[in-house]
Amino acid sequence: MSSGYRHLAAAAASACLGLATAVAAAGETAVTIYSSAQPGAIPPEFYRPLPGQGSPPANSVPGYALVRDDRDVQIKQGRSQLSFTDVAALIDPTTVTFSSLTDAATRVLEQNFQFDLVSTQKLLLKFIDRQITVDKNVGNSVQPITGTLLSATDGIVLRDKDGSIYSLPSYSSVKFPDLPGGLNTRPTLIWDIHSPGGGKHKTRVTYQTGGITWWADYNLIFNEGADANSGLLDLSAWVSIINQSGATFSDAKLKLIAGDVHRVQPEMDNRMFRRDVMEMAAAAPQAAGFVQKDFFEFHLYTLGRPTTLPNNSTKQIELFDQAKRIPAKKVLVYYGAPMSFDSTAPYTDRNLGIATNKKVDVYLEFKNDKAFGLGVPLPAGRLRVSQIDKADDSLEFIGEDKIDHTPKDEQVRVKLGSAFDVVGERRQVNFSVDTNAKWIEEEIEVKLRNHKSQPVDVIVKENLYRWSNWKILTKTHNFEKQDSRTIHIPVKVPKDGETVMRYRVRYSW
Repeated sequence: MSSGYRHLAAAAASACLGLATAVAAAGETAVTIYSSAQPGAIPPEFYRPLPGQGSPPANSVPGYALVRDDRDVQIKQGRSQLSFTDVAALIDPTTVTFSSLTDAATRVLEQNFQFDLVSTQKLLLKFIDRQITVDKNVGNSVQPITGTLLSATDGIVLRDKDGSIYSLPSYSSVKFPDLPGGLNTRPTLIWDIHSPGGGKHKTRVTYQTGGITWWADYNLIFNEGADANSGLLDLSAWVSIINQSGATFSDAKLKLIAGDVHRVQPEMDNRMFRRDVMEMAAAAPQAAGFVQKDFFEFHLYTLGRPTTLPNNSTKQIELFDQAKRIPAKKVLVYYGAPMSFDSTAPYTDRNLGIATNKKVDVYLEFKNDKAFGLGVPLPAGRLRVSQIDKADDSLEFIGEDKIDHTPKDEQVRVKLGSAFDVVGERRQVNFSVDTNAKWIEEEIEVKLRNHKSQPVDVIVKENLYRWSNWKILTKTHNFEKQDSRTIHIPVKVPKDGETVMRYRVRYSW
């Protein structure tokens, strides 16, 4: 550290002590993190900046946290000032609450959040027309020049005591005699407090900050069964936390809220609600890992041990113990003509829906069931699936998908990609329309070809998109109605074979 910066640090320390009553070292901290990130939508540059690109703006991190900080503080009797440092740089000062747990009569008269932080340029501007010392490099030595600062634009311009003017486009360090008022080394909360009784108080400060978020990552290992259409899954769940709030939370009690929490509008008083959230969260059972419980209409995950969240860091913590040997089923789905239903009149154009997709999608399906080690609310997140190559026991990635918040006992379906050896072909066989009689008849044919050495089951998904009133007239295979305009048709396709499926539908209005 240069001598100029040592002078700066010393001046900053003395200025902070002169501002207000000194605050004792931080005590107990609790952090409750809310995420507004879409599952799987956090790009890598948020937690691993690309070379030369730097970190993204912290205020773009999709989430926020509620922070509770308990500290022991010496407060003078009567009216005094109290400074509170080490708060997040992205704090929302309108959400701050201060209370003395020792004396409820102690109250805040005024509150200020000072965020004009020290920098070389700001200090130079503050010292215009004042005396400073600048170290200039001359060959291999340093030459100090003391004088009145005239300008700090495009370098430094000084006038020494003899009236000589020095223009210094570059310099090695600057020595400042003190830290001018209005500048702080860290974001600082300053309260004007009135207390009937002085002495040592246990105080509590709560606030909301941006620049922090969390999401869930799930790693699944699929072991294929004998019939290739089913198998067993091992599932592990991890929580990833990004902290770019501008503060480090050391040995904090960590809580995570899972659910779609509506942000309270500015006209509503939200501070009491937030304080109640943190108070109730603190009552969660303690354990080594996360403990989950219902909380209002959301789910609260409380880590049973303190953890440190450094600023500008990403941390991963196991969400729950690995669940093993979960029964899973491989599901093949052929969706030949995805169509939307946004028309207020029947679709009478015979060419609509002719362009078709040939890909057969592959899914893994399992139940979030307690009997197999799950049965817990799964926060929204990304699921990555791998499979062991039995030839060399290596783990190979086979696909990923994302899930929304999923309650216990619900079915989970993970899309892995498209099948290589199973293809589909959809075509319109017949079409007729009578707009006077107000009906349409259409016949659809789907061919499924299986090039695998074992038979497969495929679900053919069909949208009956032409109109809401429809009836299947003829069919080669039974169907299952999913909703008012969607049917699923289970089809078996033999090994190295083909299955042809047809149905005829009549629309009327």
